[in-house]
Amino acid sequence: MKDKSNQSHSAEAETEALVNKNVSRRSFLKGAGLTTAGTVMVSSGVMAFDRPKPQAKKAIGPGATTINLRVNGKTRTIAVEPRTTLATALREHLQLTGTKIVCDRGSCSACTVWLDDQPVNSCLMLAVEVGDSEITTVEGLSKNGQLHPVQEAFIEHDATQCGFCTPGMVMTTAHLLRNNPDPSLEDVRHAVRGNLCRCGTHPNVFKATMAAAKKS
Repeated sequence: MKDKSNQSHSAEAETEALVNKNVSRRSFLKGAGLTTAGTVMVSSGVMAFDRPKPQAKKAIGPGATTINLRVNGKTRTIAVEPRTTLATALREHLQLTGTKIVCDRGSCSACTVWLDDQPVNSCLMLAVEVGDSEITTVEGLSKNGQLHPVQEAFIEHDATQCGFCTPGMVMTTAHLLRNNPDPSLEDVRHAVRGNLCRCGTHPNVFKATMAAAKKS
């Protein structure tokens, strides 16, 4: 009888340990599945979670929707489909054709514009994503009819051939000089490393940028 009693207690202990193990495992998996935004609280041995509710976003599309774009210091209102890229919106809706679309996949940087003074590939950004950010295109570099020093230097040093990559090169090098008025040749090379030119004008681009730095 004593052996049977010990066996019964042993079986009960194993069952209880197995249940506790499964509960612990479920609690762990439940906790591990939460994002870091969740708040984990432990109360009376039970894990509770308080997660912020996501804010509902207004659905747009599939048809055209009206948006405002701040471009070159002016606010422009256009109607575009949600799939419209910033590059297409600039060229086809605002007729700012200085921005070129070449590869249309962010590989050549011909479509470079500034978004809040930072260079971006406009072919990779949707127009509806821009929001209140300030956009500067190559047309916006000149002031009061006066070309930007980089634009003048590109002309003087023949840093263009077919011209498709030129606006992107100008925007990139102008941004460099804006943040580094006295760059080294290596600085210029590094800045335009993502701007591709099939015509091979990089040497003249380097010369033009260095010359523009001396005028700035």
